[in-house]
Amino acid sequence: MPERFDVIVIGTGFGGAITACRLAQAGARVLILERGRRWTPETYPRRPGDPWLYWHDHPDKHHGWLDVRLFRGMAVAQGAGVGGGSLCYSSVVMEADPERFAEGWPPEITYEALKPYYDTLGAMLGVQPIPERQRTRRYELLRGAAEKLGYADRVESVPLAIAFDPDYHYDLPDPIDAKHSKSFVNAQGVRQGTCVHLGNCDIGCDVQAKNTLDLNYIPAAEASGAELRALHKVRYVAPIGQGYEVFWDVVGEGRLRPGSAQADRVVVAAGSLGSTEILLRSRDQYGALPGISRRLGSGWSGNANFLTPATYPEQVAVEQGIGPTISAGLNFMDGKIQGQRFYVEDDGFPNLLLNALGVDFGGRTGRLAKALRTHLARGLDEKNPARQVMVWLGEGLDAADGRLKLRRRFPQLWKRELDLDWDVSRTKPVIEAILDMHRRLTEAGGGRLHVPPYWQLLRGLITVHPLGGCPLGEDIETGVVDHRGQVFNYPNLYVADGAILPRPTGRNPSMTIGALAERVADLMVSGEAG
Repeated sequence: MPERFDVIVIGTGFGGAITACRLAQAGARVLILERGRRWTPETYPRRPGDPWLYWHDHPDKHHGWLDVRLFRGMAVAQGAGVGGGSLCYSSVVMEADPERFAEGWPPEITYEALKPYYDTLGAMLGVQPIPERQRTRRYELLRGAAEKLGYADRVESVPLAIAFDPDYHYDLPDPIDAKHSKSFVNAQGVRQGTCVHLGNCDIGCDVQAKNTLDLNYIPAAEASGAELRALHKVRYVAPIGQGYEVFWDVVGEGRLRPGSAQADRVVVAAGSLGSTEILLRSRDQYGALPGISRRLGSGWSGNANFLTPATYPEQVAVEQGIGPTISAGLNFMDGKIQGQRFYVEDDGFPNLLLNALGVDFGGRTGRLAKALRTHLARGLDEKNPARQVMVWLGEGLDAADGRLKLRRRFPQLWKRELDLDWDVSRTKPVIEAILDMHRRLTEAGGGRLHVPPYWQLLRGLITVHPLGGCPLGEDIETGVVDHRGQVFNYPNLYVADGAILPRPTGRNPSMTIGALAERVADLMVSGEAG
């Protein structure tokens, strides 16, 4: 007989980690399923041959750090591992503007209704802006360009889920060094360190200064008795008796082994793509949940993400690989620029060369790496091939008119794969407004913008903020789940992640996803969610 739990939570991102934690703290026997592995600073990918990628179709062969899904006109990058998207996001946790909830959301969900949950999440993640003495060169580059363009009043220090040491600064000897990180034990009993600007936010913080969910909500859930099983990829959910059975494949020893467990309640929190796919397969492939709304898969959004690289001459300080990945923002959410609502940030990426050289290769390769490390030491003058590259990130209110579906795979017609119907035409105006602002900011700072060929030639996009697919609605005709996150027609089956957002936030969405998850869990515990 399959094992039985009170609750099964699928996923460990901002939806799953939070709901699992709160339900376990309330006394429920919780099983948490995660498709990826547990990562530690010792196992973070660094070398070319490390497990960088997660292959959705073949997790038995490749279950690495980043899952990149390619659709027509859209690529989606998302984290894979215990902690979900928090592993590879840039630590930016921003509340949505109050007016975002005025249209397209169930009336029960307003900014005022979410505010207590925003506050709870902010306290749990230790949210704070970067200290003034630690502002990066990219921060100053953004601010200087904005001032030249007359946008000084729009510059913001974005809230970050990072542990900072107020005494740290760039005038320390060898400042970009882990030796300056101050060790501490957080409220969940997990040892962390303070930020020393290593620039590795997206590929795993070496000193654990980034407050990823595997350092707070997940250990809190486990401390309350929750059981977490990594490398469990869920296939579908089916009703059984008064509850549900969850069917999965276990990744191990280069193969997949089927398994299942039952629970009174199930929370699907595998992300916008993952949660939508699980419910699509449950309804359309396995016929287990035939009563799910026809709206399943609809309202998908890339949050108008747009990344544009810019190069600068040597006399302009950029220092691309140093500091938190993002720390500054420009707020154009009022719609006064070309009638579009968007936000611009100083995105960064790690110094992959120095990270690779920091690994002990051994043998002759190791001696060569050691010699190169001496010559290419970390620091404010480090030799980074991309040192003079600034990556502008834009995000905004797109049309949210994508639709996820299951399609037959040619020539293997017996297989179905997740596909996205995406037409950029209605989203093009906000993308063009973002790109124009990137160009103006670059030129104001003395740089040269490089429009990505995937946009210039193909009108394609890349997003790290996938949203929608299981939208909130007032009834089954307008949404897949109600304001409590409960699936219409299926009591005690919930969705609690970015899939339920019926509209893009325009800002980094993790804080709103987390606040909604806190609310779903609160209603479940109080008995108001069925």
